[in-house]
Amino acid sequence: MGKEKSKPASTWGKVWYFIWHDDSVWSWIVNIILAFLLIKFIVYPGLGFLLETEYPVVAVVSGSMEHDGSFEDWWDSTNCCTDRICAQTRSQGDFYIDTGIMKTDFLNFPYENGFNTGDIMVLQGPKKIRVGDVIVFSVPGQAEPIIHRVIKVRENEGKMSYSTKGDHNCVSSPFEQDISQERVLGKALQRIPFLGWLKIIFVKIIGFLTF
Repeated sequence: MGKEKSKPASTWGKVWYFIWHDDSVWSWIVNIILAFLLIKFIVYPGLGFLLETEYPVVAVVSGSMEHDGSFEDWWDSTNCCTDRICAQTRSQGDFYIDTGIMKTDFLNFPYENGFNTGDIMVLQGPKKIRVGDVIVFSVPGQAEPIIHRVIKVRENEGKMSYSTKGDHNCVSSPFEQDISQERVLGKALQRIPFLGWLKIIFVKIIGFLTF
């Protein structure tokens, strides 16, 4: 059997031993805290600097971009419009065609099959945003930003604005009809499935404990 590593005598040596070699519960707690601080104050800002956005990574916390079944199933699926919202029930495809987006256009969009609750989206700076891109934007009075697909791009006197819609949603909501460039936090660059559930579960636990 190997000889147990002896504890150092110096203060810094004891701290190092406690963090890296001690198997106590307190050592594990300190390691978790250090990992959180490292990610929040070094890794996250560094990634944001490289990708030119203050929000380089976001977790998808709603199902507004989910597709049910295959692309064809989703495109032909009956929209949840009712007489209160629109004149008649339409398919998802009808909505986009009315907006000027054909099926062949949509198939060439990034994330043409949407993405799911619990996914992580890596973002880049909000430059050269086009119809079909997926963007993250802030909503006044709302804590969590929204991640939806751009369905219209406008330019007025050199200023850009956008309209978006969640792929799963019936229509484009009022708060996303005219999104200024200043409200755009980033454009989706890469999807990482499932990893966002860590954040969702953590937030739910915190919410339960503080209720």
